[in-house]
Amino acid sequence: MVKNTNYHRADVTLLQSENARLKEENAALTAQVEALQRKLAHMTEVFANAQRAQFGQSSEKKRYVLGEDQLCLFNEAEEAQDHKAPEPTEADLVVKAHTRKKKRTIEQMMEELPVEEVILTLPEDRMICDKCGGAFRLIGKKLLRREMVIIPQQQKIIAYYGCSYACDRCEEETGYARILTTQAPPPLMKHSLASASTVADVMTKKYADGLPLARQEKIWARQGVTLGRATLANWVIQCGQTWLKPLYRHMKQALLEEPLIHADETVVQVLKEDGKTAASESRMWLYASGEGSRKGVRLFEYQPDRSGKRPASFLGGFTGYLVTDGYAGYNQVLGVTHCGCWTHARRKWRDAMPDGATVKTSKAAVGYRYCNKLFALEKKYCYATPESRYAYRQNVVRPLLEEYFCWLKTIHPEKGSKLEDAVRYSLNQKEQLMAFLEAPEVPISNNLAENAIRPFVLGRKNWLFCDSVKGAESSAIVYSLVETAKANGVEP
Repeated sequence: MVKNTNYHRADVTLLQSENARLKEENAALTAQVEALQRKLAHMTEVFANAQRAQFGQSSEKKRYVLGEDQLCLFNEAEEAQDHKAPEPTEADLVVKAHTRKKKRTIEQMMEELPVEEVILTLPEDRMICDKCGGAFRLIGKKLLRREMVIIPQQQKIIAYYGCSYACDRCEEETGYARILTTQAPPPLMKHSLASASTVADVMTKKYADGLPLARQEKIWARQGVTLGRATLANWVIQCGQTWLKPLYRHMKQALLEEPLIHADETVVQVLKEDGKTAASESRMWLYASGEGSRKGVRLFEYQPDRSGKRPASFLGGFTGYLVTDGYAGYNQVLGVTHCGCWTHARRKWRDAMPDGATVKTSKAAVGYRYCNKLFALEKKYCYATPESRYAYRQNVVRPLLEEYFCWLKTIHPEKGSKLEDAVRYSLNQKEQLMAFLEAPEVPISNNLAENAIRPFVLGRKNWLFCDSVKGAESSAIVYSLVETAKANGVEP
């Protein structure tokens, strides 16, 4: 009987041990399943964002993103209602002068072009009437039709000859003739056939129209001129460094005197750079004056990396408002007031929203709606005086943002998810995102910089890379002049 009891106790111990092992295995498998589910959800989220970026609607407007129909317009009053909002007066709203751009008609376009008249006269053998034998005389003319003619680009060589002049009287009186010789204007580049108009044409085609030098080389060849891309590149680099760099420095000094600067950066590849492989990434930085500035300045600067010391060095001495995205490197710029970008904050919520999301089914949609409310409120007072805009932001906009950041604290997103990324971005950038409330001239987004750097990004798709550091620096200089010209309404 004792032996049976011992066997029973051994069986119980064995069962307990097996049970504990199975529980551990079950817990491990459960944790593994949960980890795989989180990974699957994350990969599904990434894939959906990639599909949306490639094939989806690029607009970030609410009606496109949330899938709301036209009925949502009837809820606009309730969504934006604020009983404490002050009523604007006529003195508060100062609308900027604005001329609506109208499409030009064919007749208006023809009026701006030179006109060459072609008079269709009768040939001499038909100037005699075949009925009576009398002569026809011109009694009038009328317009039959018009057509626009394209005159292909032409090239010509300008040869400068210097003339020598001698004074006969000096020679008679002294026996020595006084001789004067005219001098040619200084060349754009020594030992080069390039003129200012030629180099300006090459620069404009590449940096304003995105036409790589390799394609320009083929265009020149079709016109019967042999110009290699290496020669064209030398023209751009040498003229950029010699003639345009002093103007670039002057523009930089003017920019640093502005009260507000936008900044952004993008990737650029340089093939021949010391200490780096051809496939490594460098950076093209952009700095731009504010939208309300009388001096519209857009400056590009090439740097080999994305270090925060790059903007800190470029903006040395600047003490105004710096509007950027959430990149931490900008924190190295000292002595400025850092202002965040609500477009980037809204984009984070957009990326976290699953397809078909609504404010009832998705917290990301709620955050996205908060951002849309902010943009809607800002749009109402975009033309108001600075004093009125400041009061409006304090009384109407600030309560909305305080509500937004309080709501953020109630969200506990899953780690590694896009939702966590959106929440973390806003919380980490709270001080920068709230900075615009104290300065009426500061915008709520960095869209101006993104729009200014976009031509460089589009051009990069055509020319792909820069061959050398000097080429990248010269490109930065020429892009600066081209985009500054556009910002001031000047033809590049």
